[in-house]
Amino acid sequence: MRYDLVIFDNDGVLVDSEPISNRLLAAYLTELGHPTSYEDSIRDYMGSAMHRIHELILERTGQRLPAEFDEVFHARVFAAFERELRPVAGVDGVLEKLAADGVPYCVASSGSHARIRVGHRTTGLDRWFAEERVFSSEDVGRGKPAPDLFLYAAERMGVAPERCVVVEDSPLGVQAAVAAGMDVYGFTAMTPAERLAGAGRLFSDMGELADLLV
Repeated sequence: MRYDLVIFDNDGVLVDSEPISNRLLAAYLTELGHPTSYEDSIRDYMGSAMHRIHELILERTGQRLPAEFDEVFHARVFAAFERELRPVAGVDGVLEKLAADGVPYCVASSGSHARIRVGHRTTGLDRWFAEERVFSSEDVGRGKPAPDLFLYAAERMGVAPERCVVVEDSPLGVQAAVAAGMDVYGFTAMTPAERLAGAGRLFSDMGELADLLV
């Protein structure tokens, strides 16, 4: 293995949550008077921490989202996850191989700890991710595209940034990993390859990842 730590993004990389959450985000923003299509949500918010959604809406409209926005949105997302969420196809095999080979790995997500845990419990991925392997933008001051989260995860896992590889599916995540001085593998199942151009390698089938990391 060429790396000492594999850092996974969560949404869209471990759990197939992006279609669900972006559908609900677009609907909720539209409901609040900020017309947003599913495609708009994917383009503007995929990979974002919640604070970035608030910042973009304020910047574009001069209006603040309601104080209860995060709570209502997460309640809707968690309910939908319980009904619909599945793991990304092939990711169980990747995690099984990393565990069998003794390769350290973790998750570093823009989502909250609660969101990560609901997704992992629903999909059965919780068996691969003990608490000490889970990092959220809640743990740092700034979410992606700032490098803080990835640097924090590497520090907590005891690995130098240059010995880490990040698996990402969003432009913001790729930017954050590059800024952290880490290699990046871009997962293009949902994101056009040109939007992940900063990644060192691109792949579209999660089942390929274990071999690519060798």
